[in-house]
Amino acid sequence: MFGAGACSGRRAYGECELPVIILGVILLILGFVFSISILWAIGIVLVVVGVILFVLGRLGHAVFGRKHYW
Repeated sequence: MFGAGACSGRRAYGECELPVIILGVILLILGFVFSISILWAIGIVLVVVGVILFVLGRLGHAVFGRKHYW
């Protein structure tokens, strides 16, 4: 699921952003539970990036100069 080829080929919108969002939420939870601020910060960044890519993909906009960023 998180491998290098996880987002290669034809995929439906949202299939590649979901692992980023899930990893971000996991890091947020771990950072909160263990009071590790760097995990909290990385988790926030991953969730925000995942949501932005998800929204852009759903709207059909090109991301990084390509229709599909994966």
